[in-house]
Amino acid sequence: MANSKKKLLVEGESDKSFFQEFCKAHNLDLTITVSVATDEGGYKSSKQGAINTLDILLPNLYDGKLERLALIVDADQISDGNGLNNTINQIAKKIQTYGFDPEPARLPNGGLTFKHTDGLADFGLWVMPNNQDEGMLENWIEHCIHANDIALYQHAQTTVNALATQKFKPIRQTKAKIATWLAWQEKPGEGLYYAIDGKLLDQTAPLYAGFIAWLHHVFS
Repeated sequence: MANSKKKLLVEGESDKSFFQEFCKAHNLDLTITVSVATDEGGYKSSKQGAINTLDILLPNLYDGKLERLALIVDADQISDGNGLNNTINQIAKKIQTYGFDPEPARLPNGGLTFKHTDGLADFGLWVMPNNQDEGMLENWIEHCIHANDIALYQHAQTTVNALATQKFKPIRQTKAKIATWLAWQEKPGEGLYYAIDGKLLDQTAPLYAGFIAWLHHVFS
């Protein structure tokens, strides 16, 4: 994995391994470094940890240590004190102090970018799943499952829905369904990255194609 001047900051280790595998699958692994907060001197690798770590990374755009920077976080749910708009607004407020416009531009591919008032490269933002809805990375994966695997995923959905007792919170139900679906693959026990490594996703799915187009836009 390259230690380049183009950095993609994500929430946690599971996300990191997923996006490392994604970049590798699209020949971007030698161009983009995927990192979490603790890789960059942050206190904790989490959604808030990643947002807080922007205070460490954004100054590096000014002195040339970084050329391009993007952030991927989950929208999560309003009921949990998060949600799409709250997430975007928090990030916009933080990066505005570093000279970025407060309002993001929505690209044709669905991704978000923030222009810099003094000509630095755009700051890229993708709020999972699609910059429009509440949710998380697992919702993005759900919308990109290959046709060959949809029947198995539907069975996983039915199985989780039929549980007499669901110990997880309702907002984590999609996580449980994706984890169940992955547990039934050729290599049970693998992380989210196996959705890429196992070629379980449809690269022509609109959400998948839009995301890869956003990556190329931000880091090219």
